[in-house]
Amino acid sequence: GIESQLKSALAPSQLNGIDASLVNTVRPSSEAVVSDFNANDSDGSLWVAHGGQISVYDWNLSHTATVRTHLDYITSVKRVRPEIAAVCSLSGWGLHLYNMANGSRIDSFEWVDPTDVRIYKARVHAIADSEDSIYASYECQHGENCVLRIDKSSMKISSEIGRMMGNSAKNMVPRKLAFLSEMGILVGSSVTSGAFGYSGYIRIWDPRTREVVWETNEPGSGRSSRFGDSFADVAVDYDRLSLFKLCSKSGDLGVADLRKLSDDPWVYLKEKNLSMRNVGGNGSGNFVICCYRKQAFVGREGELEVWSRTVADEDEGTASEESYRRNYVDKAEDSERGIIKKIEGG
Repeated sequence: GIESQLKSALAPSQLNGIDASLVNTVRPSSEAVVSDFNANDSDGSLWVAHGGQISVYDWNLSHTATVRTHLDYITSVKRVRPEIAAVCSLSGWGLHLYNMANGSRIDSFEWVDPTDVRIYKARVHAIADSEDSIYASYECQHGENCVLRIDKSSMKISSEIGRMMGNSAKNMVPRKLAFLSEMGILVGSSVTSGAFGYSGYIRIWDPRTREVVWETNEPGSGRSSRFGDSFADVAVDYDRLSLFKLCSKSGDLGVADLRKLSDDPWVYLKEKNLSMRNVGGNGSGNFVICCYRKQAFVGREGELEVWSRTVADEDEGTASEESYRRNYVDKAEDSERGIIKKIEGG
């Protein structure tokens, strides 16, 4: 009773990217270089991976717990239950669950196949979860990969989804996973970059049938005018049931309605204000996108911007080219802090 009222009184108002400003900086006391983090919308807590440790901060960013894992360097952390963290490392193999209350490792999951001896010591690249399952993308040393579904009640692997050879950009291991409970679908994506630009895919599975229900590859699909302008990052808008992609060359932001997917479902957003328009991505650099509370936050190198739905278009279902407005979140000096590697809302 009292605690909930205190939280309500002290908590900041709902995040609005246009009016957002830097409130605090989280610096773990030891091994202070953060490798990954997970912001939780349910209670406002922040779970931070640094080195081989996991630290938890409450809704007020007060430190509540730190657990040292058996890993030297954690590359992904995900809260899958109120006291349970799922972690993985690209320098190790398997998915590991830790109890943050007592610091113990309670379970581990590895990808094995009795019919194929090559499937062993598979590394985990991405983690997602639903109310009853955990999803993790695994990759073996020779590139073969899949997504394993783990049942939360039995704590056993229940199914294998989307097994691929991993011999091209179109079937590499998913480096991002997102589960949409409202639609019952799993969205996976992978992006690679090199001397010839970006390439990757977005793939949607139905976990019940383990079948692909929609996919797109870039370059190689979509409208011809966008050929060569492959996406550099992808994000899911859980509130509007939409997909966002950030184009690597033009810097444009594309949005697609997950309920109306087709061969070319993208609408590319346009900014009316000439001074706010993109100057292009030049095909290189660091691009990050995150959707939170019906807004799209975009990091371009060290700059942070937000795309928000216009008031006149707020109640419309399908986005149009002028449905969103773009604003910078940070000040000029904030962009000099460094390159933005990840964005999450919670």
